[in-house]
Amino acid sequence: MSHSEPYVLTDARIATLANGGDGYGLIEDGAVAVNNGRIAWVGGQSALPDEYASWRQLPQSGRLITPALIDCHTHIVFGGNRALEFEMRLNGASYEEVARAGGGIVSTVRDTRGASEDELTHWALPRLDALIAEGATVVEVKSGYGLDVETELRMLRAARDLGERRAVQIKTTFLGAHATPKEYAGREDAYIDEVCIPALRAAHREGLVDAVDGFCENIAFSPEQIERVFKVARDLNLPVKLHAEQLSHQGGTTLAARFGALSVDHVEYATDADAQAMAASGSVAVILPGAFYTIRETQAPPIDLFRKHGVPMALATDCNPGSSPLTSLLLTMNMGCTLFRMTPQEALAGVSYNAAQALGITDRGRIAAGYCADLAIWDVQTPGELAYRIGFNPLHKRIVGGVV
Repeated sequence: MSHSEPYVLTDARIATLANGGDGYGLIEDGAVAVNNGRIAWVGGQSALPDEYASWRQLPQSGRLITPALIDCHTHIVFGGNRALEFEMRLNGASYEEVARAGGGIVSTVRDTRGASEDELTHWALPRLDALIAEGATVVEVKSGYGLDVETELRMLRAARDLGERRAVQIKTTFLGAHATPKEYAGREDAYIDEVCIPALRAAHREGLVDAVDGFCENIAFSPEQIERVFKVARDLNLPVKLHAEQLSHQGGTTLAARFGALSVDHVEYATDADAQAMAASGSVAVILPGAFYTIRETQAPPIDLFRKHGVPMALATDCNPGSSPLTSLLLTMNMGCTLFRMTPQEALAGVSYNAAQALGITDRGRIAAGYCADLAIWDVQTPGELAYRIGFNPLHKRIVGGVV
């Protein structure tokens, strides 16, 4: 169906998330009118205005319609895989020990540096297709496995190429401050000055960056080192986000909040003060149960503190070769509920409205007039079923920019 032909989805249950994810905003026996890639009207079918009644009607047999899903934290562009380390960890090594033994991010760096742009795109496509098959229309992709100027740019170009090859919006995030490459071992400050910041400036000149991220952790970079990168991001007028408080408490969350970060991600070790700082800065807490599950963490993120202080919570796959080889947002929703006691409603908001907010997107993630017509139609009765099932995909149709 083309953009130009307006239509109305009828006979549907609609989870609008109209209150920004505070409740499903459920409309029983509802209708959604779509024109030129945008939602023209949504409401109860009996209240459909006359001006839309003549449009082509597409009955949905009582199916559920939700906003299309958004994966707001992935690393799907990379070379090689880390199945061997998966085995190492199961034989007793911790994630930190694997990293210090020259494994972890550094081994993926070697495989990524050896790959061409075409190879990086080719290897990422099956991972992207898995997300699309579950109703995703927006996927964030980070760099951070090059750790030299040339490969960081190549990763970002490959990420942009994914958006040309599939009907999906790709948001690119520069993550040069992800790890220190072997050639800079013990010289983190020199790496930030000589590689990370020049790579950021080069990527920005090429129009390859939507946001800037960093890994603030005892095995990565200190808040002071990340701050130097964030200052350059601010000079370039780029929003920031941060991997923080995943394995320990380093103070990255308050740094991110000070820079008005779109999101702070992982946050297992975040404190009450961190939650207050995020609430004040409007930063989203991006919860990543795939990494918690894979590395067998025991410190769960402080969900109750985020609720208490009104911090919006997003959920994402964190798809990466080491700590979260996960390509299912539906399983991510289930994990958020089962591992962290999030509610199914919080989980759905976490992969739609709040995920859009974590990417600075203002016209997706809810079903409301004027919003982009990115929708998912499901063969389920209730929204809670999306988080309830394990390893089951009930997607009936994905609508991207109004195109079914």
